[in-house]
Amino acid sequence: MAILVSTTDEDVRDEPRQARAVAIPQAASSAAGWSRSYARALVVSDFAVIALALAVATIVGSQPYTLPLLHGGAAVSVWSVVGLIGVILLAALSMSGSRNARVVGVGTEEYRAILYSCFFSFASVALVAYLASLAGLHFILLVGLGSTAAGLLLTRWASRRWLVAQRREGRMSDRVLVVGSEASVAQTARDLQRTPAAGLRVVGACTPSGRIADYIPGTEIPVSGSVSNVIEALGRVQADTVLISSANELSARTVRELSWALEPGRQHLIVAPSLTDIGGPRLHTRPVAGLPLVHVETPRYGGGKLYGKRAFDVVASGLLILLLAPILAAIALAVKLTSPGGAFFRQQRIGLGGETFDMLKFRSMYTDAEERLRELAFEARDRGNDVMFKMKDDPRVTRAGKFLRRFSLDELPQLFNVFLGEMSLVGPRPPLEREVQQYSQSVHRRFLVKPGITGLWQVSGRSDLDWEETVRLDLFYVENWTMTGDLVILLKTVRAVIKSEGAY
Repeated sequence: MAILVSTTDEDVRDEPRQARAVAIPQAASSAAGWSRSYARALVVSDFAVIALALAVATIVGSQPYTLPLLHGGAAVSVWSVVGLIGVILLAALSMSGSRNARVVGVGTEEYRAILYSCFFSFASVALVAYLASLAGLHFILLVGLGSTAAGLLLTRWASRRWLVAQRREGRMSDRVLVVGSEASVAQTARDLQRTPAAGLRVVGACTPSGRIADYIPGTEIPVSGSVSNVIEALGRVQADTVLISSANELSARTVRELSWALEPGRQHLIVAPSLTDIGGPRLHTRPVAGLPLVHVETPRYGGGKLYGKRAFDVVASGLLILLLAPILAAIALAVKLTSPGGAFFRQQRIGLGGETFDMLKFRSMYTDAEERLRELAFEARDRGNDVMFKMKDDPRVTRAGKFLRRFSLDELPQLFNVFLGEMSLVGPRPPLEREVQQYSQSVHRRFLVKPGITGLWQVSGRSDLDWEETVRLDLFYVENWTMTGDLVILLKTVRAVIKSEGAY
């Protein structure tokens, strides 16, 4: 199959490097193949979960299997009603796009679609039952909704874990050809490499220079062509997705014609706007006069959302202090008995608005740690950076301290800082004053929110990250934090603590 893309004389004058006619080879079917297979597998698992959940809800119910209809004027089998719920729910899951290749594997859209489908299906049947005076469905609707939603979310979570594992190995992913300047291609490739769960694997690039048999500096991405022969390069590297990382090299007409030339259903076009580190909730797209305008909301640091965060911090930290009191006492005793010095370590950190506060930790180092820091600062080390001092085998750490740091148990006393309002459960890392003195002006934006016991930095690699990546994650949190995001970070913190990666 070949598609012919022709240009007018006006196009030639505007785009002197654009090809007059391009033969487009048929795209590789790998992307469409894995997405269809995965979607079919999800249909099977969804059907099994729905059937099991509704059957259990019906069997354990106390109502008879024949229900009165129209005030007793007729009767209907409860299994036919349950079957109707299942059919509506399966259809809703399909129409909501919960199995779409663009939402599986990453983000919360898949889970939102599942919850929406469940509530829509059960609410629809409940409304019909009310209008038809169908009695005896209350238990089935209540228990069925809870068990079905929980079952679907659990199986989709397990399916996502498997899919992400496949994508980390380079399978079940879209093959991406990135178009743009060399700098933008390199940055986009690094960002996608950090998130393999998104299923976008860069296999080639088209740049203004178009140096064939060359590589993007600092990467292993081959240059597959110039911005004027994207379609040819797409077939050359057997890619199924074109990602435009920098639109400066392409006119709006070229982008439009490129979208026309792609094979529907098999090849896709992605345009990355020059809006880095801005979260989805702040972005809203609105077409105006044919222009896809992207509205970016400015971040807010007050109001009801902030009060909700504080209320959550007080309740959660208070409960954790009560529940963990025996463990806190045992750790304090172990620290005291295994090395000379007190059980707790106080250190001045910079918090909200640049104000200092005393951060609490269990002591994990010897008492002369600060004095020995001057000596170690000049030694070679394989971790840390010019701002944050980190050493994998720090000789200042005590024997008990190594265990505490491995599982982040030394951070537990910061629950008191949270309860007193000096910190939050989730937020940027609280810095030392000597670190703040080396900050650039933009980094000071991290002081717009309270520092946290955990945050994006802690769940993304901790001490294994370089300074630029640490700053990027902290500022991303400051600009885009939400209560839902905080809950996700707290859940990821449990996994990060268990794996103990980057903790020393």
